[in-house]
Formats: sequence, C-alpha cells, structure tokens
Amino acid sequence: MLRSKANWKFAKQNGTTQQWMDDGTELSPVIQELLLQRGIQTLEEAHSFLNPSIENLIDPLQLSAIDIATERVHQAIKANEKILVYGDYDADGVSSTTVLIQALQELGADCDFYIPNRFTEGYGPNELAFRAAYENGYTLIITVDTGIASVHEAAVAKELGIDLIITDHHEPQEKLPDAFAIIHPKCSPNYPFKELAGVGVAFKFAQSLLGYFPEQFLDLVAIGTIADLVPLESENRILAYYGLRQISVTKRAGLVALKKLCNMEGNTTEEDVGFLIGPRLNAVGRLQDADLAVQLLMTAEKDEAEELAKIVESLNQDRQKIVATIVKEVEETVQIDTNKGVIVVAKEGWNEGVLGIVASSLVRKYDRPAIVLRINEENGTAKGSARSIPAFDLFQNCMNVKELFTHFGGHSQAAGMTLPVENVSKLEQALDAIIQEQLTPDDFKQEIYVSKSLEIEDINEALIEEMKHLAPFGMANPKPKFHIKHQPTDIRQLGNMKKHLKLMFKNQASSLEGIAFGMGDLAAHISPSAKLSVVGELGINEWNGIRKPQIIIEDMRIDDWQLFDHRGKKQIDFSIYMNQFEKHLLLYTHQEHDKAPTEITQLSYEQAINVSEQVEVLYLTDLPNDLDDLKTIIHKVKPLCIHVCFYVEHSVYLSHFPSREDFKWLYSLIWKREKLDLGQEQQKILQAKGWSRDSLLFMLNVFSELEFVKIKDGIIHLNKSPQKKDLQEAIVYQNRVKQGKVEKALYYATYDELVNWFNECMGQTDYLKEEVTHGL
Repeated sequence: MLRSKANWKFAKQNGTTQQWMDDGTELSPVIQELLLQRGIQTLEEAHSFLNPSIENLIDPLQLSAIDIATERVHQAIKANEKILVYGDYDADGVSSTTVLIQALQELGADCDFYIPNRFTEGYGPNELAFRAAYENGYTLIITVDTGIASVHEAAVAKELGIDLIITDHHEPQEKLPDAFAIIHPKCSPNYPFKELAGVGVAFKFAQSLLGYFPEQFLDLVAIGTIADLVPLESENRILAYYGLRQISVTKRAGLVALKKLCNMEGNTTEEDVGFLIGPRLNAVGRLQDADLAVQLLMTAEKDEAEELAKIVESLNQDRQKIVATIVKEVEETVQIDTNKGVIVVAKEGWNEGVLGIVASSLVRKYDRPAIVLRINEENGTAKGSARSIPAFDLFQNCMNVKELFTHFGGHSQAAGMTLPVENVSKLEQALDAIIQEQLTPDDFKQEIYVSKSLEIEDINEALIEEMKHLAPFGMANPKPKFHIKHQPTDIRQLGNMKKHLKLMFKNQASSLEGIAFGMGDLAAHISPSAKLSVVGELGINEWNGIRKPQIIIEDMRIDDWQLFDHRGKKQIDFSIYMNQFEKHLLLYTHQEHDKAPTEITQLSYEQAINVSEQVEVLYLTDLPNDLDDLKTIIHKVKPLCIHVCFYVEHSVYLSHFPSREDFKWLYSLIWKREKLDLGQEQQKILQAKGWSRDSLLFMLNVFSELEFVKIKDGIIHLNKSPQKKDLQEAIVYQNRVKQGKVEKALYYATYDELVNWFNECMGQTDYLKEEVTHGL
C-alpha cells in the first residue's frame, strides 16, 4: 500500500453522453462527460461553451443604477468636475482602476486615481482619504473593486457633498451604503450573472460611459478576472477568453515589458496570468503603494514601461524572499504542534502584506488551517491572514468566536483579522477544540477533484488537443484531472538530487509517460508488481520534434498490500521507509538488528506470535525456523507492506542432503571400526564419498541424537545395543528438513511465488494463483 497525500474526489456525471456534433465535428465521449460535469446538457449549450462569443455578453444597462451613474459622470465631465477613482491594491483592483481611469480620460474627464496603502490605511475606502479628496476639490468619487461595505465612508461623502458611485463585486452586507449609485451584480435583480470580478463591473461601467464595446480593455479584464479567482463561467469565461487572446498580441507597453521579463511567448494562457502576471501586480501592493502597478498598466511609453516593469519584478523578488524568510522563521523559531488542529503563529515585525501567502505555505506543508499574525506592541494588537483546508469552513467557525476579534472578514478558505494580543492563544484553543470535534484525521488532507478514470489506450494527442477547447480553466471550470491505474513498466528518479519521478505505463497497444515532480522519494515505495493509481493533468511532451502524451502526476497511491524484495542484500537502509506509515515491526530469529531505526519495534518470531493488532510495515530480516509460525503472524497482523530482507550465507536447501544410503554407509563404517577418530579419518571419508564437512557432521549429529553413537573429544564410539529408531525421529534431522523447506519457500521462490504465498497467509484466496514449482 501507498497512501495518497490528498483525498481524491471523483466527479459525478450529470447526465448521459450523446452523439453531440459541434460545427460538424463529433465530440468525444470524454469531452462530453466533462461538459456534463459542468452542467452543460444540450448541444446548444455545448456550442456556446466551446465557442465563447462577445455577442453573448449581457447588456450593461441591466445592472441597476448604471444609467443614473453614467448620466452623473457625463454631467461631471461636462461641468469639468474633478473625478477620483478609488481602487484596491490587488491585481483585480489595479486592473479595475486602470480600466475606469482610461475610459474617463478618453471622455476628457478631469480625473485621477487613489489606492489606499495596505499598511497605513488598510482595505477599502476610509474617512481620511475622502476628506483629503474633498480638500483637493473632488466632487465625484467612483470606487472600483471595493466599497460595498463602506457605510460610514458613504455617510462622510454625503456630509462633504461628494457624490459616491460604488462599483464592486464583494458580498453585500445587511446594510448598504447610502451612495449616489451602487453598481453591483448582486444588487441588481435583473442582471442574470452575479459573479463578475471587480474589473468586470468596472468594464461594464466603462462600456456604458463610452457608448460602445471597449475591446481595448479586454486584456486588463482578463488579468483581474483570472487573478481574483472568480468563477470562469458565463460572462467571466467570455471576457477571459478574449482577454487572453488580446494579451497574446497586446501593444500595451506595460504588459509587453512585463511579458518580456516573464519570458512569455506565444499564446497567453490563464496559467500565465495566474502564476506570472497576477503575482507580480499583487506584489506591488503587498510591499508598498499599488500606484506603481497602475502606472505600469497605463503608460504608453516603452522606456518608462520597461523601467517600471523592472521595479515590479524587483518587488516580486523581494516578496518571494520575505515569504521564504518568514516561513523559515516560523519553522525554526515557532513551536508548531502538529497534534493540534490549527496552526496559529504570531510575531512582531513580520510584513503584513505577505502573511496570507505564508499561511498558504503552512497549510500546504502541514495540512491544517493556518493563521499568521503580526504583533503590534504599541497598540497591543495582532493583525494578519488565515487560510484553511477544504473540510473546514474558516469563516463560519471564526464567526462562532467573533467576540475574540476586533475586525474579521473573509470566506470559507481565507480570512483577514485583527484581535488583541491576549486573545491569540484563546483563538488557537477555541479553533482547535472546534476542529477536533468536527474533523476526522482524513479530513486534514487536501482535496484533488478527479474528472474521470481513463485507460492508457484512451489517452492520445487528439484527446489532449480537444480538451484545449475547454480553456480558459479556473474556478468553476477546473483543468481536468484524470485517474489512471496501471502497473508501471519502468520507474526512474530524475534530477541531480533524484527529486523527481518518471514512470512508464504500457500495454500491448499503448504507452503513457508520467512525470511526478518532487516525488522522487516515492520510488522506493513502489514494488515491482504494484498497480499504481495516479491522478494528474494530461499534456504533450515534445522533444526533438517527437510529441507524446504524458500525465503530470499530482498524487499517487497503491490500494493493495505490497511486497518489497531485498533478498540477498547485506545492507538495507530502513530509514527510507519510515515516512509513509507509523506502525513498523521487525522480526528476527536470533538477535535484534543493530542498524534498524528506533521507530521500528523488534521482536523474535516466538514473541510475535502473540501480537494481535495490525502492523503497517513488516520487516523480515531472518528466515523463520518454522513456516507455520510466520503464516500465523502474517494472518494476524495483515501488514500493508512486507519487506523480505533475508540473507543466507550457508544454504541448507542448496547443500547436499544425505540420502538413506549415505547414512547406511557411514553407520556401517562406524560399526566395523567401533571407534572412529574423526580428526584422522575425516578427510579420507570426505574424499572417498565426495561429501561436504557439513553433511558429514550432520549425519554424525543425527546418530548422536538417536544414541546410535557417542561422540567425545572428536572420537566416535559405537553404541552396540541401540534402540531401533527412524532417522526422521531426530530433531536435528527434522530441523534440517524444515529449514530446507523454509529456504525453498521464502528465499529461492520467485517474486510472484512469494507474493502468492503471502496472499495465502493473509487469507486473500481470491487472488489468481498459478500452480508453481518451488526451487531453482
């Protein structure tokens, strides 16, 4: 057995596949099933999904209050009023700000933007900023990607005589701000799609303001939509689809410079935005004012763009170093108790802007919710971010202890919070108690959603190319992950440190290569006959012009027990097998193994007969004296992994076993002589009969035990009146026969024969067994 790192959740099919034809091409059953999993039931829906069209976007005028907001902006432009766009410091907020500012500039507005500082002002509109805007002559403020919870700030704006237009997409609270207009899909009963990103709402407003479809902003819309992890369905899918196309050929100087630094060439994908562009734009607001990111997206000058892009890149590298430093500091200086259901760490001096990333890193490593806080000794508060695991709703459970917080907000998997320092330990205790009550040990694993199980003959280049039509992938449209169960024909470790794993799966007609990054250590945990289950994403490996399907493995497991064959090896490193299981047992015949790790319990075969609980990993370092004893032990403990580590230096099974005629000849010699000096006669006997010394001594020991002879000081004396006994009555004779059978069954059997033998021991008689002949 090999345990998976994550829980695998297999998708349920929402219907039955049909003979769908899209544009005259029949969709494969796999693609049809993937569409059905996404709730697509008809050919028309399939066509719309696979062929996103701008024409299917919703009219912006269906958003409540967008008409009066548009009229107010045009009035302000006509009257030459000063307009302030108030944004947020993440990639969605930055792209939203850029979209609206450039739309207003196109209309000739007197406008500027303002993004609060994460460290000094926090998230969202604030009173001081609004009062500063008033002092600077602004009479209209438009928020983008923020503001729906700013009840107090809206009241301040009204008091100052500033008209406030809120455009946002975050969850509306019980009380809405008293603003001039609120443009929000979830506050618009007639707007059918509720999941636009902040930049999507800003784009809709820009379209209403400009009076035409502003496709020049689609690149920005794709960045904010993908980076903010909103569901990539309906309008979001269309906007991201065309936005990615535009990024691929963009002339926007800032994006050209950023793409160059990221070595992005060819068609831009959602992964390019999610892993390259988005994090770099986010890094600016994490470390300083986000204005720099807006300037990068707005500039039309190549030289300026390249200079700004270099600064952004430098900030992103700083962000990576800061995250790495804090993670290392947490692991080295903060006691992480993995017996607790939650990790809560707090320290003075940590950078607030990266604490969410640090929390995510801890969640991935320790598979439990993590809260990372920065302590402010001056005001006695701790402020930071939290991330969770799928099985634990962080928002709802934290709301159950909301009295501990000064400020709290978020959703099921992520949250931000501020609380008094003295409440940090109380929060840890409270959440740990809740988690221990709600979750089982298996719940702490991450989850992998598996679209479908496939046979290797199902996987080909045509299928992989066809799946590209499902892109862009993201929330609500995850990149398909597939399950394959097959015995690998080749297992290799790759890289200088052997950190990666390359697998080959083959049958008579097909082959599939698998790459598992960072899983090189699992090579030792895959036995030769194991049927390995893997889950991962399909792709094409192209090398020297040759294209082959491959699976990028995300996780793997083996459901059946495994046999690991170390027979004949003198040195075995047991330590490499310690990290998968907890209950390890080593069996010996004569003495304990002096090089086995202390985590391994060591027992003799006689002691192990009394063990009744299951053992996960069993190591057999010595051959047993009795096969039945080992059968009894195996049947009782039913190990998940068995390591046979026998080393036989003097084989009984391969040695000559004296025949009855050999015994008769030797006994006749002693009978004639009555007394035999073994020291003088031994070599003559061995040369005459061609026996080994061990065979000769074995026969003499049998005679001695049966009292046919008496041996003293190397002299063999005949017993002239022995009792009549059969040779097989001698214990030494029986033990040698038994030892030969043990070696034959356990040491000289083939690997498959040994697997069958252990299957029988465990009572797994449903295995197909072939009639086998033991021996060489």
